[in-house]
Amino acid sequence: MLRFTKNHEWLRIEANIGTVGITDYAQQQLGDIVFVELPQPGSPVVKGSAAAVVESVKAASDVYSPISGEVVESNPGLSSNPALINSDPMGEGWFFKVKIFYPEELEDLMDANAYNAQEG
Repeated sequence: MLRFTKNHEWLRIEANIGTVGITDYAQQQLGDIVFVELPQPGSPVVKGSAAAVVESVKAASDVYSPISGEVVESNPGLSSNPALINSDPMGEGWFFKVKIFYPEELEDLMDANAYNAQEG
């Protein structure tokens, strides 16, 4: 299952683990990404709170967790190659994986049709 936030984060759910990244729209708005700061495994994340930082040639931006839980893995490839976010934002450019604590929080997220229908 794939869900989206209004802030252009995506969440791919498999069992009780959610993989978090930013959408193609978000990476286009940021431009060339040069650095990313990821949460450490074992760190708690709270839905709607900043969980990671992405820096581009244009600006730095927070990445918000779409769900509450505990980080179980951060993408090791991004520290050496943050441009993966630009080249494959919905795949190899993922940020972190989180063990979902409150599945009911998924109800507040959008499906692809609702996300694509929103303005900017």
